[in-house]
Amino acid sequence: MPIVKDWTGNEVGEVSLELRVAKEATAKGLVHRALVRQLANARQGTASSKTRAEVRGGGRKPFRQKGTGRARAGSTRSPLTRGGGAIFGPKPRDYDTKMNRKERRLALRTAFIGRTADLIVVEDFALNLTQPKTKELTQALQRWGVVAGSKTLIITDRKDENVVLSARNIQKLQLIAADQLNIFDIINSDKIVATRSAIARIHEVYGGDAKLATEIIMVEDAE
Repeated sequence: MPIVKDWTGNEVGEVSLELRVAKEATAKGLVHRALVRQLANARQGTASSKTRAEVRGGGRKPFRQKGTGRARAGSTRSPLTRGGGAIFGPKPRDYDTKMNRKERRLALRTAFIGRTADLIVVEDFALNLTQPKTKELTQALQRWGVVAGSKTLIITDRKDENVVLSARNIQKLQLIAADQLNIFDIINSDKIVATRSAIARIHEVYGGDAKLATEIIMVEDAE
Protein backbone atom coordinates (compact mmCIF):
# COMPACT_ATOMS: atom_id res chain seq x y z
CA MET A 1 0.00 0.00 0.00
CA PRO A 2 1.32 3.49 -0.81
CA ILE A 3 2.37 5.45 2.27
CA VAL A 4 0.64 8.76 2.98
CA LYS A 5 2.80 11.77 3.90
CA ASP A 6 1.77 15.00 5.54
CA TRP A 7 2.82 18.57 4.65
CA THR A 8 6.13 18.19 6.48
CA GLY A 9 6.99 14.89 4.77
CA ASN A 10 6.30 12.60 7.74
CA GLU A 11 4.48 9.30 7.24
CA VAL A 12 0.97 9.42 8.66
CA GLY A 13 -0.69 6.29 7.28
CA GLU A 14 -1.35 4.13 4.25
CA VAL A 15 -3.88 4.03 1.45
CA SER A 16 -4.96 1.10 -0.70
CA LEU A 17 -5.51 1.06 -4.44
CA GLU A 18 -8.27 -1.26 -5.59
CA LEU A 19 -8.67 -0.57 -9.30
CA ARG A 20 -9.58 -3.24 -11.80
CA VAL A 21 -7.04 -3.47 -14.59
CA ALA A 22 -6.46 -5.41 -17.81
CA LYS A 23 -4.72 -8.74 -18.09
CA GLU A 24 -0.96 -8.57 -18.30
CA ALA A 25 -1.02 -10.07 -21.81
CA THR A 26 -3.26 -7.31 -23.20
CA ALA A 27 -2.43 -4.36 -20.93
CA LYS A 28 0.46 -2.97 -22.99
CA GLY A 29 -1.48 -2.97 -26.25
CA LEU A 30 -4.57 -1.47 -24.62
CA VAL A 31 -2.66 1.41 -23.03
CA HIS A 32 -0.81 2.02 -26.31
CA ARG A 33 -4.06 2.27 -28.28
CA ALA A 34 -5.49 4.71 -25.72
CA LEU A 35 -2.34 6.86 -25.89
CA VAL A 36 -2.34 6.91 -29.70
CA ARG A 37 -6.02 7.86 -29.66
CA GLN A 38 -5.44 10.80 -27.31
CA LEU A 39 -2.52 12.18 -29.30
CA ALA A 40 -4.33 11.70 -32.61
CA ASN A 41 -7.50 13.40 -31.38
CA ALA A 42 -5.44 16.37 -30.21
CA ARG A 43 -4.31 17.10 -33.78
CA GLN A 44 -6.11 19.97 -35.49
CA GLY A 45 -5.79 18.53 -38.99
CA THR A 46 -5.82 21.99 -40.57
CA ALA A 47 -2.60 21.70 -42.62
CA SER A 48 -3.35 22.55 -46.23
CA SER A 49 -1.42 23.15 -49.46
CA LYS A 50 -2.59 24.29 -52.87
CA THR A 51 -2.63 22.12 -55.95
CA ARG A 52 -1.79 23.47 -59.42
CA ALA A 53 -5.50 24.13 -59.90
CA GLU A 54 -5.64 26.36 -56.83
CA VAL A 55 -2.42 28.38 -57.24
CA ARG A 56 -2.91 31.87 -58.60
CA GLY A 57 -1.76 32.57 -62.19
CA GLY A 58 -0.51 30.18 -64.81
CA GLY A 59 -3.19 30.85 -67.39
CA ARG A 60 -0.75 31.70 -70.17
CA LYS A 61 1.48 29.14 -71.85
CA PRO A 62 5.01 30.13 -70.76
CA PHE A 63 6.68 29.56 -74.13
CA ARG A 64 5.86 28.09 -77.51
CA GLN A 65 5.42 24.37 -77.95
CA LYS A 66 8.27 23.70 -80.36
CA GLY A 67 11.58 25.16 -81.38
CA THR A 68 12.98 26.19 -77.99
CA GLY A 69 14.80 22.94 -77.16
CA ARG A 70 13.02 22.81 -73.82
CA ALA A 71 10.43 20.36 -72.62
CA ARG A 72 6.91 21.45 -73.50
CA ALA A 73 5.04 23.30 -70.74
CA GLY A 74 1.48 24.53 -70.55
CA SER A 75 1.50 26.48 -67.27
CA THR A 76 3.88 28.38 -65.01
CA ARG A 77 2.12 26.85 -62.03
CA SER A 78 3.14 23.29 -62.74
CA PRO A 79 4.47 21.45 -59.67
CA LEU A 80 7.82 21.30 -61.50
CA THR A 81 8.25 25.07 -61.54
CA ARG A 82 8.94 27.63 -58.84
CA GLY A 83 5.66 28.90 -57.34
CA GLY A 84 3.77 25.93 -58.68
CA GLY A 85 1.26 23.76 -56.86
CA ALA A 86 2.17 20.96 -54.46
CA ILE A 87 2.10 17.30 -55.44
CA PHE A 88 0.24 15.14 -52.91
CA GLY A 89 0.43 17.97 -50.35
CA PRO A 90 -1.52 17.91 -47.08
CA LYS A 91 -5.20 18.72 -47.02
CA PRO A 92 -7.50 19.29 -44.02
CA ARG A 93 -8.54 15.98 -42.50
CA ASP A 94 -9.97 14.52 -39.32
CA TYR A 95 -7.54 12.46 -37.21
CA ASP A 96 -10.13 11.37 -34.63
CA THR A 97 -9.76 7.73 -33.58
CA LYS A 98 -12.59 5.76 -32.02
CA MET A 99 -12.26 3.74 -28.80
CA ASN A 100 -15.00 2.38 -26.59
CA ARG A 101 -15.56 4.20 -23.32
CA LYS A 102 -15.13 0.98 -21.34
CA GLU A 103 -11.79 0.37 -23.02
CA ARG A 104 -10.65 3.94 -22.32
CA ARG A 105 -11.51 3.63 -18.64
CA LEU A 106 -9.79 0.25 -18.41
CA ALA A 107 -6.66 1.62 -20.11
CA LEU A 108 -6.60 4.62 -17.76
CA ARG A 109 -6.85 2.44 -14.65
CA THR A 110 -4.19 0.11 -15.99
CA ALA A 111 -1.79 2.99 -16.73
CA PHE A 112 -2.36 4.50 -13.29
CA ILE A 113 -1.73 1.24 -11.45
CA GLY A 114 1.37 0.74 -13.60
CA ARG A 115 2.83 3.96 -12.14
CA THR A 116 2.36 2.91 -8.51
CA ALA A 117 6.12 2.78 -7.94
CA ASP A 118 6.32 6.49 -8.81
CA LEU A 119 3.17 7.46 -6.88
CA ILE A 120 3.42 9.70 -3.80
CA VAL A 121 0.25 10.05 -1.73
CA VAL A 122 0.00 13.10 0.52
CA GLU A 123 -2.57 14.63 2.84
CA ASP A 124 -4.69 17.43 1.40
CA PHE A 125 -2.44 20.47 1.53
CA ALA A 126 -4.69 23.26 0.27
CA LEU A 127 -5.16 24.57 3.83
CA ASN A 128 -1.37 24.80 4.23
CA LEU A 129 -1.27 27.36 1.43
CA THR A 130 -3.17 30.27 2.90
CA GLN A 131 -1.92 32.39 0.01
CA PRO A 132 -0.16 31.62 -3.29
CA LYS A 133 3.44 30.68 -2.47
CA THR A 134 5.47 28.91 -5.13
CA LYS A 135 8.45 28.58 -2.82
CA GLU A 136 6.43 26.76 -0.14
CA LEU A 137 5.00 24.28 -2.64
CA THR A 138 8.46 23.67 -4.12
CA GLN A 139 9.88 22.95 -0.68
CA ALA A 140 6.97 20.62 0.08
CA LEU A 141 7.61 18.65 -3.11
CA GLN A 142 11.22 18.18 -2.08
CA ARG A 143 10.13 16.96 1.36
CA TRP A 144 7.85 14.44 -0.33
CA GLY A 145 10.75 13.06 -2.37
CA VAL A 146 10.27 14.83 -5.71
CA VAL A 147 13.58 15.75 -7.34
CA ALA A 148 13.74 19.38 -8.48
CA GLY A 149 13.34 19.71 -12.26
CA SER A 150 11.65 16.34 -12.77
CA LYS A 151 8.34 16.10 -14.60
CA THR A 152 5.71 15.97 -11.88
CA LEU A 153 1.96 15.44 -12.04
CA ILE A 154 -0.09 16.66 -9.06
CA ILE A 155 -3.59 15.19 -8.76
CA THR A 156 -6.04 16.95 -6.47
CA ASP A 157 -9.67 16.28 -5.63
CA ARG A 158 -10.82 19.74 -6.63
CA LYS A 159 -9.44 22.99 -7.96
CA ASP A 160 -8.06 25.33 -5.29
CA GLU A 161 -6.99 28.80 -6.38
CA ASN A 162 -4.00 29.04 -4.03
CA VAL A 163 -2.70 25.66 -5.19
CA VAL A 164 -3.18 26.58 -8.86
CA LEU A 165 -1.40 29.92 -8.47
CA SER A 166 1.43 28.33 -6.46
CA ALA A 167 1.97 25.55 -9.01
CA ARG A 168 1.68 27.41 -12.30
CA ASN A 169 5.16 28.94 -12.09
CA ILE A 170 7.00 25.67 -11.40
CA GLN A 171 8.67 24.23 -14.48
CA LYS A 172 7.66 20.74 -15.60
CA LEU A 173 4.78 20.64 -13.10
CA GLN A 174 1.30 19.66 -14.25
CA LEU A 175 -1.75 20.14 -12.02
CA ILE A 176 -4.90 18.15 -12.79
CA ALA A 177 -8.18 17.24 -11.11
CA ALA A 178 -8.86 13.61 -10.18
CA ASP A 179 -11.88 13.39 -12.48
CA GLN A 180 -9.92 14.67 -15.51
CA LEU A 181 -7.10 12.14 -15.73
CA ASN A 182 -5.64 11.24 -19.10
CA ILE A 183 -3.22 8.62 -20.38
CA PHE A 184 -0.53 11.00 -21.64
CA ASP A 185 -0.03 12.94 -18.39
CA ILE A 186 0.12 9.72 -16.38
CA ILE A 187 2.72 8.12 -18.63
CA ASN A 188 4.74 11.27 -19.35
CA SER A 189 5.42 12.22 -15.72
CA ASP A 190 8.42 11.13 -13.67
CA LYS A 191 6.56 11.39 -10.36
CA ILE A 192 2.85 11.46 -9.53
CA VAL A 193 1.74 13.27 -6.38
CA ALA A 194 -1.88 12.59 -5.40
CA THR A 195 -3.78 13.76 -2.36
CA ARG A 196 -5.66 11.26 -0.20
CA SER A 197 -9.01 12.73 -1.28
CA ALA A 198 -7.89 12.52 -4.93
CA ILE A 199 -7.28 8.78 -4.53
CA ALA A 200 -10.80 8.40 -3.13
CA ARG A 201 -12.17 10.44 -6.02
CA ILE A 202 -10.31 8.27 -8.54
CA HIS A 203 -11.89 5.16 -7.03
CA GLU A 204 -15.29 6.83 -7.23
CA VAL A 205 -15.00 8.02 -10.83
CA TYR A 206 -12.91 5.30 -12.45
CA GLY A 207 -13.68 2.32 -10.20
CA GLY A 208 -15.62 0.66 -12.97
CA ASP A 209 -17.92 -2.34 -12.99
CA ALA A 210 -16.66 -5.86 -12.33
CA LYS A 211 -17.63 -6.87 -15.87
CA LEU A 212 -15.28 -4.34 -17.41
CA ALA A 213 -12.08 -5.98 -16.23
CA THR A 214 -10.57 -9.37 -15.82
CA GLU A 215 -8.27 -8.89 -12.85
CA ILE A 216 -8.19 -7.05 -9.54
CA ILE A 217 -4.80 -5.84 -8.41
CA MET A 218 -4.31 -5.07 -4.76
CA VAL A 219 -1.20 -2.97 -4.49
CA GLU A 220 1.00 -4.29 -1.67
CA ASP A 221 3.70 -2.48 0.31
CA ALA A 222 6.27 -1.08 -2.07
CA GLU A 223 9.51 -2.20 -0.47
